[in-house]
Amino acid sequence: MYAFTPYTVKDLTVKNRLMMAPMCTYSSNFEGEALDFHRVHYGSRAVGGTGLIIQEATAVLPDGRISDRDLGIWDDKQVEGLRSLVQLIHDGGAAAGIQLAHAGRKCGVADTRTVAPSAVTFSSDYPEPHAMAREEIAEAVRAFGRAAARAAQAGYDLLEIHGAHGYLIHEFLSPLSNLRTDEYGGTLENRVRFLQEVVAEIRRFWPAERALALRLSATDYLGGGLTIADTCQIVDLVKADVDLFHLSSGGLLPAQMPVFPGYQVAFAETVKKTCGVPTIAVGLIKSIHQVEEILGNERADFVALGRELLRSPYWPIQHCKPDAEAGCPIPEPYRRAW
Repeated sequence: MYAFTPYTVKDLTVKNRLMMAPMCTYSSNFEGEALDFHRVHYGSRAVGGTGLIIQEATAVLPDGRISDRDLGIWDDKQVEGLRSLVQLIHDGGAAAGIQLAHAGRKCGVADTRTVAPSAVTFSSDYPEPHAMAREEIAEAVRAFGRAAARAAQAGYDLLEIHGAHGYLIHEFLSPLSNLRTDEYGGTLENRVRFLQEVVAEIRRFWPAERALALRLSATDYLGGGLTIADTCQIVDLVKADVDLFHLSSGGLLPAQMPVFPGYQVAFAETVKKTCGVPTIAVGLIKSIHQVEEILGNERADFVALGRELLRSPYWPIQHCKPDAEAGCPIPEPYRRAW
């Protein structure tokens, strides 16, 4: 089975092609610390056979949180809890990744001054954001670098930059939310500048031998916004320093788009074939047959499962076959069930 074959990126060999997509659980405390919930949540998916677990969006600054219960990595005090979480994931047999994020204008923390590339409100439920000055942009870039250093100290195998779903990096990339007239706005090359600076800063602190991934929204689903062609150009501009691309879509606008099984897979396939880079497919992938089709036809290199793993932490070992055990070994305490 293609799903249970290994894959190597940089110095990391993942035992199979199944990944847990980063999904916010809003279950931290106000200090952004990893708690018992997170250890059970991620540890159980590791035991269940997932090859690579990417931890939920973890804020690089307290005013960059999606909610006031997000995990954080803006303070050295948060490292020890994250280190114990990584150890549990490793003990369960999975590789551990972390997604670094800044919510930008979609910050959901009360009494917080929200920031964005331009003073363009996300929706009536959010305040008008403050358009970032150059020094504020520079500080956000530095925050990503400091967070990467802490992630390395905690022992993560892979780091993913959250550049999708309408958060700060996506806000810079899209002409719908970036109305700047300086070197960070206007042309696509200018709108990519903030992302390029974030990647470069992370590379200063993230070990060169460890994998770096980038999640992007491939389209804004609106005229005048990002298209898959734009996304391919963005990938080409950063691929020298990024090892893996995770293709999602939307999130910049409040309107919800109709979805269907595998609705985003074509984005991963297009980027893989157009840009010549490894990709992760994600988006309502619900069956092992979908996984096998995606991997067997080389449409992507990994498949990320989201809600399926929320419903069933042991989804991978429930779908593996005895001849695939090298890529999805049954935990010894559970072997009697197979």
